[in-house]
Amino acid sequence: MRNVTAVAHRGAPYHARENTLRSLRIARELGADAVEIDVRLTRDGVPVLLHDETLERLWELDKPVRALTAAELAEATAQRVPTLAAALAATEGSRVMLDLPGSPDVRAARRVVDVVRDCRAEDRVYYCAGAAAMLAVRTADPAAEIALTWTTLAPPRPALLDAVRPRWLNYRFGLVDRDLAARVHRDGYLLSVWTPDTVRAMRRLLDLGVDSITTNRVDALCALRRRG
Repeated sequence: MRNVTAVAHRGAPYHARENTLRSLRIARELGADAVEIDVRLTRDGVPVLLHDETLERLWELDKPVRALTAAELAEATAQRVPTLAAALAATEGSRVMLDLPGSPDVRAARRVVDVVRDCRAEDRVYYCAGAAAMLAVRTADPAAEIALTWTTLAPPRPALLDAVRPRWLNYRFGLVDRDLAARVHRDGYLLSVWTPDTVRAMRRLLDLGVDSITTNRVDALCALRRRG
């Protein structure tokens, strides 16, 4: 069975709350090659780890993160929503995939890129999201490594690919078949997929030749690789 990059989706959410420092540390202990985290900005422009627009699902607080300052967010969650800077420090030595939900504009993307640079993490960070967010990242950092998230079988337009210049195409795993995998590789891109959580699905994707799998069960993926 071929090797594949094992990416821990939001850390290790079956072991600890997603997008927390504990979750990221556990994911690394389980053997993840990279961790995927979601980044949004607070009202005062601090990048923090949160997938949802509001704090309701995880923290039982029906407020958008963009309505709170970093200090207010820390107080509301007992400092359990980490900043991007803290997450990069906690994952020193590991690759980090930054997902940018909510279609951030260039100003927001530049703030995230600035923190990555301040933490001297450019060589191990790469970015994923849809076209609008990745265009913003490309504007903010011409050298950024990008995984363009794509959710349809129709291939991205050549003009978009020329503008974004991704290294990876990042597909929902159920869309990927042998023809799609062959096309992505033939066009010169690496193929990443998200988020299969069963061994059966992971094995199918490995057989198709994907290069990276983002999963909530990184322990299962790493065990499959060892057996292979």
